[in-house]
Amino acid sequence: MALVLMAAIGDVERFAGPEKLVGYLGLNPSVRQSGSGPAYHGRITKRGRGNARGMLVEAGWAAARSPGPLRSFFLRAQTQRGQHLAAVATARKLAILIWRLLTNGESYFWARPALHAEKLRDLELKAGYQAARGQTGTAHAYNIKSQRPGTAVGRASRSRLHALCCRLEPKGPKGAHGCRKGGATISAARQGSHLAPCSSPRGHLCATEG
Repeated sequence: MALVLMAAIGDVERFAGPEKLVGYLGLNPSVRQSGSGPAYHGRITKRGRGNARGMLVEAGWAAARSPGPLRSFFLRAQTQRGQHLAAVATARKLAILIWRLLTNGESYFWARPALHAEKLRDLELKAGYQAARGQTGTAHAYNIKSQRPGTAVGRASRSRLHALCCRLEPKGPKGAHGCRKGGATISAARQGSHLAPCSSPRGHLCATEG
């Protein structure tokens, strides 16, 4: 898919913005409007590079099966418009993401280093590179627990986990039983406490000191 898109896009600088690339791939919705009347949005235009558009839709289905923000976006769109429209919306999101990565010269933040290294090695072997069995790859240090915290992958994983825990930290008011709603499990896990049934009639779990 990456090779097809690189061949279809060419020089990314010829697209002034991500919407230009989306329109070039035919993933933008059609708009019907007469005069000053309201605009009606319909299906995608399907104009431009059809092979690249089909590959992006297939990539959208693949992203829906892999953990990450693209899967979360797919699930949100699926609940509103259905899975087929969600796959097309994910393909459009991928086109915007590709334009920004190519324009800024950056790498995907949520990429998995071990999987990325495996894909690159697979491409090298298909291109005719000599196989070297028994050699450690770029992501080998992540498999060693003693070296994992010192690697860049380990630091990035810890920072993402900390950000996730901060988002999950309850901020609402305390319930009638004295515990924050939805926050007993998280607080107990952080403090090493045990969970016991609360006096609440609903049987809510509250943290008790172990």
